Amino acid sequence: MEPIIQIKDLVFEYETENTPHRALDEINIDIYPGEFVAVLGHNGSGKSTLAKLLNGLIMPSQGDILIKGMNTKDEQKLWDIRKTCGMVFQNPDNQIIATLVEEDIAFGPENLGVPQPELSRRVDHALKVVEMEEYRKHAPHQLSGGQKQRIAIAGILAMEPDVLLMDEPTAMLDPEGRNEIMETVQKLQKEENKTILLITHYMDEAIDADRIIVLEEGKIVMEGTPKQVFSQVSEMKRLGLDVPQVTELAWELKENGMNIDNEVLTTEELVRQL
Repeated sequence: MEPIIQIKDLVFEYETENTPHRALDEINIDIYPGEFVAVLGHNGSGKSTLAKLLNGLIMPSQGDILIKGMNTKDEQKLWDIRKTCGMVFQNPDNQIIATLVEEDIAFGPENLGVPQPELSRRVDHALKVVEMEEYRKHAPHQLSGGQKQRIAIAGILAMEPDVLLMDEPTAMLDPEGRNEIMETVQKLQKEENKTILLITHYMDEAIDADRIIVLEEGKIVMEGTPKQVFSQVSEMKRLGLDVPQVTELAWELKENGMNIDNEVLTTEELVRQL
């Protein structure tokens, strides 16, 4: 299977007080169709820079990013790249522009020239996927944060991208809103077969990923399944990152002499171990 995203020897530098700073340093990543990949790292690790590069908002200093074989450096391909790789930002208010939910979802595909009745079909499908059908005639500004973010996701879905690039989509939400969005993300991968690239600083959101990539000062320092990454509690702490609470509890118990597998991600797994 060919990767849907290929990141090859990626370097991004910017100037700080006339001194070049490498935000990303020789990054190589392949992401495959239908895969759910979470990118972790504290502030300044290069996560958001990576998101902007993938969407063609900024260009690599060195190396290449290919989205379905299209190079982000090719200006003539940028529109197709952004249709293939839809981006969901932190603040849904930055993506919502219409006065009615259904009009906002229709805005993107309408500007792509999608005709009726296909346009209505896409809006209906997107609303159904994010479970917001009953709100189609509501004003977006009257919705909760989690509902607004689901509408922002629906607006991207209506353009039928293969990849959803999500740059800390729950950062501005309360726990209930975060849960709503993560349930939607899992549904998009499992039922809609979307490729998900989730950039987050919430460790619990990465538990259901197929793979986790950890960035530190622009470099990949850890990569593997959630169990492989989160079981390395000491290394994660050295990097200034947390692990899921139940994983840390299992690690503490093991450190204190209990015979417990530290590859624990859920409460149910820990109960079985005990």
